[in-house]
Amino acid sequence: MKKIILTAMSVAFISLAGCAGTDSGPSYKELLAQAKTEMAKAKKVDHLWRDTGKLVKKAKAARADSNTPKAKKLLKKAITQAKLAQVQAKDQAGAKPAY
Repeated sequence: MKKIILTAMSVAFISLAGCAGTDSGPSYKELLAQAKTEMAKAKKVDHLWRDTGKLVKKAKAARADSNTPKAKKLLKKAITQAKLAQVQAKDQAGAKPAY
C-alpha cells in the first residue's frame, strides 16, 4: 500500500513540477500594448517617470535576444511604474510648498 501511495505522490509531483515552467500569463505583445497605454495615460497628465521608457526599450532588446521571460518582467515593471505615476499625479495635483 505504501508503495502505491509513494508512486502516486511521485507521479503527481513530477507532473506538477513540469507545469511550473510553463508561462500562463499575458503574452509579450499584450504586455507591450498595456505598457504603451499606461505610459500614454501617465504622459497625458504630464507625470511620466524618467525610467519607464527605458524599461520598455530594455524589454524590446531582451525580446530581440530571445529572452522573453526577462522582457515580460521588464514590461510588468514598466506598467507598474506608469500606473504609479498616474496615482502620484492625482495625489500631488494640488501640492503646494510647505514653508
